[in-house]
Amino acid sequence: MKKYLSFFRIRFIYGLQYRAAAYAGVATQFAWGGMILLMFAAFYKNSANVFPMTFKELSSYIWLQQAFLALFMSWYFDNDIMSSIVNGNIAYELCRPIDLYLMWFLKNMAVRASRVVLRCAPILLVAFFLPEPFKMSLPNSLLEGALFLLSLVTGFIVLVAFSMLIYITMFYTISPVGIRVLAVSTLEFLTGAIIPLPFFPEGLKKVLLILPFGSMQNTPFLIYTGVLSGSEALQSIFLQVIWFLLLTFLGKRFMKHALAKTIVQGG
Repeated sequence: MKKYLSFFRIRFIYGLQYRAAAYAGVATQFAWGGMILLMFAAFYKNSANVFPMTFKELSSYIWLQQAFLALFMSWYFDNDIMSSIVNGNIAYELCRPIDLYLMWFLKNMAVRASRVVLRCAPILLVAFFLPEPFKMSLPNSLLEGALFLLSLVTGFIVLVAFSMLIYITMFYTISPVGIRVLAVSTLEFLTGAIIPLPFFPEGLKKVLLILPFGSMQNTPFLIYTGVLSGSEALQSIFLQVIWFLLLTFLGKRFMKHALAKTIVQGG
């Protein structure tokens, strides 16, 4: 296990080097978060409908989404991993005495974690001092704050476990572009990255909350805002753990099957 932790540390430190990109990302996320809130503000102001979240809860949700974007961004895929599958360099990886699935899993975690470390603090700090009703609020209690942190970690590893399945499917294609575009489009919509899941039609929302999509960014952000609390929050975290175990099990099985049929041509 020590070698995997060392690999995680190396990739994490490597990711911290891109500070200029992080500063640019912070500025972009402020602008994007502001535009989303202004758009929702127009709907809230000019509609007589009852919305599933108060604007205060929605503001916290959107700023959390921007602050932890690097953890849950569905469009991030490691180009080194995809290239190694396409060009055959995976043969070098298979010569090493390592668990390839675990190494790729930790590599994805390290890169995402390093990016969020550089970006989340400035966004959260400024969001807390914005004027009403656009400012971010604190959780309702210390318990909800603790459940949010726990759910944030479990939601993160659920997303990485799901991403691993996408990498594995690339063993069976000539080009990873099609799978990547399809996966990004699906995840962005179904995880609540575009529209928070509470705004979805009731039937579709219930299905998504049961599927792994609802166990990614949706669960921790709804716990923080108080939309999920008490036994509902605990049940959602339990579901996150179940999906992580299931997706990891499937990933390892599919990886073993894919590697058993891998043929590298050339020399």
